[in-house]
Amino acid sequence: MAYPIEEKLVIAVASSALFSLDEADSVFRNEGIRAYRNYQRQHENDVLAPGIAFPFVRRFLELNTVFPDRQPAEVVLLSRNDSDTGMRVFNSIEHYKLGIIRAAFTRGNSPFRYIPAYNVSLFLSANEQDVTEALSNGYPAGLVLPSAADDDTDDTELRVAFDFDGVIADDSAEKIYKSKGIKAFYDSETANAQTAISPGPLGDLFRKLGKLRTLEDEREESDSNYRRFLKTSIVTARSAPAHRRVIHTLRSWNISVDETHFLGGMDKGRILETLKPHIFFDDQQHPHLDAAQKYTPSVHIPFGTPEQ
Repeated sequence: MAYPIEEKLVIAVASSALFSLDEADSVFRNEGIRAYRNYQRQHENDVLAPGIAFPFVRRFLELNTVFPDRQPAEVVLLSRNDSDTGMRVFNSIEHYKLGIIRAAFTRGNSPFRYIPAYNVSLFLSANEQDVTEALSNGYPAGLVLPSAADDDTDDTELRVAFDFDGVIADDSAEKIYKSKGIKAFYDSETANAQTAISPGPLGDLFRKLGKLRTLEDEREESDSNYRRFLKTSIVTARSAPAHRRVIHTLRSWNISVDETHFLGGMDKGRILETLKPHIFFDDQQHPHLDAAQKYTPSVHIPFGTPEQ
C-alpha cells in the first residue's frame, strides 16, 4: 500500500552523504565527467561502502517497523547524478535493503529545489554549496561532516541530538550574544523567559519527531514491557538562567525530549561521548562540531549568524 508523502516524515539524502564516494569523486575531479560516467557504469554492481549518514538513515527507516500501521518515515534520494550514473547508488541501496524507493536525479544541477515537492523536513548532503543554497532559500538542510565514530550495529535505538539556537530554534538570541555580548544575552533571555522562540531550520523535523515520540510515550504507558526506539536530546551551550526560555519554548511547542544538557560553554564532546547519538546537529562547527567528531556522525547547519 502506498502512503501519501504528505503524511510522512521525509528526509532527503544526497548520495555523497549516504555512501562513501571518494574514489568516484576523484575520477570526476581528475579526469572529468566522461571518465566518471564510464567509471560508474563499469562499477555499478560494486557495492558502495556506507557513508556518514548511513547509520542514521538505516535506523530512521526502522521507524516503519515500530509504527507499521502508519509507515511514518521516508527517505528520498536527491542526487546531482543522472539516472544512468546513479544506477550504482540504487544498486547499493538495494544491497543494504534500505527501502528507498523515490529519487530525483538532476544531472549536475543542485537538487535542493525539489525539497518542497517531496515534503522534505531535512536534506543531508556532503556538498556545501547545495546546503548553503538550500538554507538561503528557506529549506531545511545540513552538511554532513567527517566522523571517526563507529556504528554499533547491535544498537537497537535511534538517538537524535540537537543544538538549540540556530538549529531547532531561530538564531535571534545568538544575534544578541554576538553583537552585544554575554551580559546583554542573559538580560534579554531573562526578560523574555516566558516568550517562545520561533522555530529554526530544523524546527519541522524536531516537531515531527516529537509527535512520533509522543506515540511511543502512549505505547510505553499501555505496555510496561515496551522498549522505546526513538530518543531525542538537546545539547546546548546555554546555562542558567537562559535555560528557562528553552523550557518554555518546548512547552509552547508541546514537545518533550528525553535528555536536555545545559552546558554553559563546556566541551560538548564530553556529553556526546556518553550520549552516543546516531546524528548530532549544530550550527557552530568550531568548536562544537569539532568536539563531536570522535563520538557521533555530525551535521553542520550553517544558518543565520556567521561563526566568529
